[in-house]
This record gives sequence, C-alpha cells and structure tokens, in this order.
Amino acid sequence: MQYTIRNVPDPLDAALRRSAREQGKSLNEVAIEALARGAGLSECRLRQRDLSDIARTWHKDPAFDRALAEQDAIDAELWR
Repeated sequence: MQYTIRNVPDPLDAALRRSAREQGKSLNEVAIEALARGAGLSECRLRQRDLSDIARTWHKDPAFDRALAEQDAIDAELWR
C-alpha cells in the first residue's frame, strides 16, 4: 500500500530525517515505524534511554544520607 502525506511540519520532517540518519535507515522505514508506533502497532517496545525504570524507587536510608553529607564537607586543608 502506498500513501502520499502532504504538509509535513518542518520540525517533524527534521526529526524523522535525523532519526533515519542516526539509525542508518531510509526515511521511508523510519516514517513507517513512527506511524506504526503512533497507531499502537509496534511489535517491539522502543529502547528507553532514560531512567524511568528506576524512577520513584528511592528509599530513605539514614546511613546513606550521612555518608552523602560527609562528602559535602569541605576540608580546608585540601584548599591551601
């Protein structure tokens, strides 16, 4: 099946072209993948490049907080 898409906004065009260049793929491949993801048809989950899998997992630990506080102390002897 073929489509013609008109009036693609410049920022979207630039993002698709950049993605194609970075991934070593054709603009067509990247555009089809983006459409599939947008339609919820993506077969594989995109690799996340953030820390969302560990976000909000921090636990209060007084010993750890003390160790960090010790690192914040400035040793005046080191700065002479």
